[in-house]
Amino acid sequence: MKTPILIAAIFFSGLTFAQEKKQDTVKTKTIEGVTMTKQVFKKQSDRFVYDVAASPVTKGNTTFDLLKQTPLLSTTDDKTLKIVGKNNAVIYINGRKTNMDAESLTQFLKNTPAENIQKIEVITVPGSEFQVESSDGIINIILKKKMSDGTSGNMRMSNTQNKYNSSQASFSVNYRKDKLGINANLSGGENINPQSYILRNKTGNVQNESIGDIDDPNKNIGGYLNIDYQLTEKSNLALSWNSWANKSYNSTINLLNTITRYDDNGNLVSTDYTKTKNKEDARNYNNSVNLNYELKLDSLGSKLNLNAAYLNYKRFQYSDNNTMIKDAAGDFTKNSKKIIQDIPQIINNFSGTVDYIQKFKNDFTFSAGGNFNKTKTDNDTKNYTYPYDISGNQLPSDNDFNHFIYDENIYGLYVTFEKKFSDKFSGKVGTRYEITNSLGTADSWKNNVESNQKIERNYNNILPYVSFNYAINDKNNLSYSFSSRMRRPSFWELNPVKNIITEDNYTQNNPFVKASSTYNQELTYMYKNSYFLILNHTYVKDQITQVPLQRSYIDPKTNQERIQLAYIRTNFGDKQEMSAMVGIQKTFFKQYLTTNFNVGVQHNTNDGFLNTDPTTGQVFDDYINKRKSTSLVIQTNNTLRLDKKKTWFLGANFFYVDKQQIELGVLKNLMSLDLSLKKNWNDWTFAVNVNDVLRTNIVEIEDLQDNGNYNYIRNDQYRRNLTVSITYNFGNQKVKKVRDIESASDAIKNRTR
Repeated sequence: MKTPILIAAIFFSGLTFAQEKKQDTVKTKTIEGVTMTKQVFKKQSDRFVYDVAASPVTKGNTTFDLLKQTPLLSTTDDKTLKIVGKNNAVIYINGRKTNMDAESLTQFLKNTPAENIQKIEVITVPGSEFQVESSDGIINIILKKKMSDGTSGNMRMSNTQNKYNSSQASFSVNYRKDKLGINANLSGGENINPQSYILRNKTGNVQNESIGDIDDPNKNIGGYLNIDYQLTEKSNLALSWNSWANKSYNSTINLLNTITRYDDNGNLVSTDYTKTKNKEDARNYNNSVNLNYELKLDSLGSKLNLNAAYLNYKRFQYSDNNTMIKDAAGDFTKNSKKIIQDIPQIINNFSGTVDYIQKFKNDFTFSAGGNFNKTKTDNDTKNYTYPYDISGNQLPSDNDFNHFIYDENIYGLYVTFEKKFSDKFSGKVGTRYEITNSLGTADSWKNNVESNQKIERNYNNILPYVSFNYAINDKNNLSYSFSSRMRRPSFWELNPVKNIITEDNYTQNNPFVKASSTYNQELTYMYKNSYFLILNHTYVKDQITQVPLQRSYIDPKTNQERIQLAYIRTNFGDKQEMSAMVGIQKTFFKQYLTTNFNVGVQHNTNDGFLNTDPTTGQVFDDYINKRKSTSLVIQTNNTLRLDKKKTWFLGANFFYVDKQQIELGVLKNLMSLDLSLKKNWNDWTFAVNVNDVLRTNIVEIEDLQDNGNYNYIRNDQYRRNLTVSITYNFGNQKVKKVRDIESASDAIKNRTR
């Protein structure tokens, strides 16, 4: 169900899972009696480079499997990849951001053979030339270039069992002939996302508790088509099209709500029960097209790159929310309140980017470029509230309509200078200048009373960047980076819609949310490409998050005291995150065992206050989060090769995150043990994965305010699951891949999710 009670990503946005790995493995080559060694993992300028072609773990793996074993990278849900200290990892291929949404990108990575990859670059602090937001990091996948013409592809099928069963399938094909390259993919599947909730809150002498389940059925289908044509020896033209559709019908929420009242001495006064039965039908479509032109200017790597793109996103959501009370027989059959919501959203975006890179023979590189994004979102929300009298008779509806249109124009310019002063020392400086002009127009009708509101914002930002890398000697390396970024609110966050969960529990988005600023600095020390120390500090100003507000009120129907709990999307003060972690990544026993172990501490400092819903003006009790926490983080990833022929592999991963203070309260400790077994047989790969074996990856958040207000959330997403997959690779596996092109609308597409 897309209705966000407490989206899991919110819980983890402040977490650092110590997702670091380092690799010291070397590949040995003998040329005419001279033995040479090649480093598999090393630090270069502003990035870490993992030479996959020299790694023993490549054969038989998919790209996603390989990324999970890459130094500095990890995953906790087998869907998303994270970089040390980063909220999000943006995937690039051959220096260009992938033009795919999150789900199709995951399928692409899980169905692309790792043998096609030359190296993987991990950029923890991206430079000014990259269009990323907040503290995002970059994973740049470099594909092999010396490949012959022909056709190749793969088919993959998988089945997953947790509370329910789900299945997925995909088909990919690559074709290259002379100057023409075509790359296409089609994938789909169906699943039911289950969740169990306990929501408990208390203010004064009243306590409210909601317990129950959410089941969200999904059917997905999508694909992409990339066509690349070499116009001349120095120029290429490429067309990319990407499409994804999701249908989520009959999503249900079933909660038992209990209101308990006490007197001032703590004695029970009364208990009321209601049931929430919600049903939602939703579907969304994401289509984008991108045209790219690239011109190589010289043999040193200088080039000009032009992009033009169009993105269309549509989401239609219809929900029927019912509050039920007991009848004379004690069954929940009588309606107390019905709320029908019709929440559509349409986004159109036109984008363009220009990048110019000039390389000089003295190891100096100059880069400059710009981007333009024009976006329009149309949100026409309709709410129909039907109250019922004590006898169960439906009363006239209370209508609340809101038509919110949001127009946004973004202009960006950047310039960077990069210089390699010697074999030991290199540096890079740059800055990015962005101008944002936006206008939000809200036309509201509540009980036939019309109101109009305009929200206009014009601001500009200068975002500096600097990094230095110093190779002290062959065994010691020291690097430092600083960057300034901003995070614009997602379009769904700006849409002033209220998502109803129960009669007294809802989420409220906010058109007044403004962009937040992030300042990130990182110091890294590496020894022998195996041992590492990473110190990181991130400061977020006007952070965008979800804040729980509650208040007591008197129900006019029963004249009884009740509690209202609202999760308000807003800017909530400032936040600092500091982390220090040490670790080791090595291979043992002639590359039979590859292991990574890291341990660290993370210190969070929160400084936020809120007591009013910025959208409605409703006043709640004060919510204050001026708390600090220091947490222990442990993670280890291990791959064991079981035979000499490199056909059997056993994997064991484990992470532990100590309790820590986040925006919503204290997030209790989390841990997970994941096991996998893989068999390579000719062109076939068979795999079995068991995630969260001990069933310990369950979110619990607890908050107690100084005024006595209490809030508790327990969210079980049934992360323990068994997945069986079969992959078949066919054709010429050395076919050269089509250039993967960054769409000019990628930065906008990320904000639709």
